[in-house]
Amino acid sequence: MKKLFTLALLATGLMTTNAQAQDDKSKRKSPPASVTQKISNGATIKISYSQVSLNGRTVGRDVEPKDGQLWRTGANEATVFETDKPVNVMGSTIPAGKYSVFTIYNGQIATVIFNKKTDLWGTDSYDQSQDQARFDTKVTPLETPSQKLTFTVSPEGAVALLWGSKKLEFFIF
Repeated sequence: MKKLFTLALLATGLMTTNAQAQDDKSKRKSPPASVTQKISNGATIKISYSQVSLNGRTVGRDVEPKDGQLWRTGANEATVFETDKPVNVMGSTIPAGKYSVFTIYNGQIATVIFNKKTDLWGTDSYDQSQDQARFDTKVTPLETPSQKLTFTVSPEGAVALLWGSKKLEFFIF
């Protein structure tokens, strides 16, 4: 009886440890990352995303973004852009708040989408009617490929997405 009780207790402990490890997002293959920057207009910008790695794969062939397809601009949950003040992003007014970020790459141009719905996984629940803004921006080659998806925000409001051999950039005013 004692052995049975000990085995049951051990099994329960292992299941609890496994569940906790699954809840620990830092242990994912694409762990959470974020960048926060106060920009020159006084707004604080935060971008939260899951940082996928290439691991020998090629962007556009083995891993997103693939030309012409909606991409959540990261992995796992939708990437979230947050501003504490209204900002102008490439000619579009973005009120203070949180927005999911999607992109559609088409060669050397990408459409960037800010969507009001942020509690999304992948693109399955994307609803175009919830778009706050859409704009096109250039995609340029990177001299040194980025092995990990990385967002940067400069104090002047330049936002860059570095991924594989591509750089996408847009500006916040």
